[in-house]
Amino acid sequence: MDFDITQLFLYVPGVVIFLVGSNGIRRDRRMKRLGACTEATVVNCPHVVKKDKRGNEIYNYYNVVVEYPGPRGGPERQTVKAPSEYAVGQQVKLFKDGDKFTLVEDEEESWFSAWPTALGGALMILLALFQNQGREMLAMTCLAALLVGAGAVLLWRYFGLKNRGLVKIEAEITDIFTRQLSKGSKILKDSKYTYYPIVRYELDGRENIRMCKINASRENAFPVGDTLTLYYDPKNKRVLEQSAKVSTAIVGGVLLAVGLLAAVSLLAELIV
Repeated sequence: MDFDITQLFLYVPGVVIFLVGSNGIRRDRRMKRLGACTEATVVNCPHVVKKDKRGNEIYNYYNVVVEYPGPRGGPERQTVKAPSEYAVGQQVKLFKDGDKFTLVEDEEESWFSAWPTALGGALMILLALFQNQGREMLAMTCLAALLVGAGAVLLWRYFGLKNRGLVKIEAEITDIFTRQLSKGSKILKDSKYTYYPIVRYELDGRENIRMCKINASRENAFPVGDTLTLYYDPKNKRVLEQSAKVSTAIVGGVLLAVGLLAAVSLLAELIV
């Protein structure tokens, strides 16, 4: 069989998804190894840019200064280099790994956690391999397993969130965080920006400031003074930006049904 370079492109989605899942697994293991963390508040976030004599950029990072309760009870400060900008007043988690400090924000739960993502990527790689080899039955088996697994994970996520007893929190938009994506040039007519709402809310008698993950390309998408609804998870003691969505259950149900139909069809062909 002649080699077709286009066959290699079939592997790309699976490889990318597998790498994303693998990185998530390593990150989860690292966080478990680090153990307990300290709640900290961002008090300053200067941008550091250094260029050489030719104007080429050498360094580009943020010196994030955070304040946290020290072991003696008083406040202490620590400066951590980070690739991303943080809003002043934003609550973060400060991890200490030996002599190195790391900042970790409360991340929104993704539809697929690390292990299902890695397994899904592996199935997509096998699907591409069997498809290129012309082994249609094995390729269809991988596709059916991929659909069933994706549907089951989405349904599990939906009902898991629905049964957590999430409590609504009304948060006030106090500011807008602007991140520049690109600068205007001869090719790009205008500069591109993304806008993130910074909100303030009370939880357990304590005021919190949070830069939300939701964003928009329109500057007036999040008017200052308006409110956003957040959701507190009392079980995991986390604040989420989204609750259980019916659309997640619908997509999961459709994928599961299609995958099961494909599996039944494969079994019927094997029996016959």
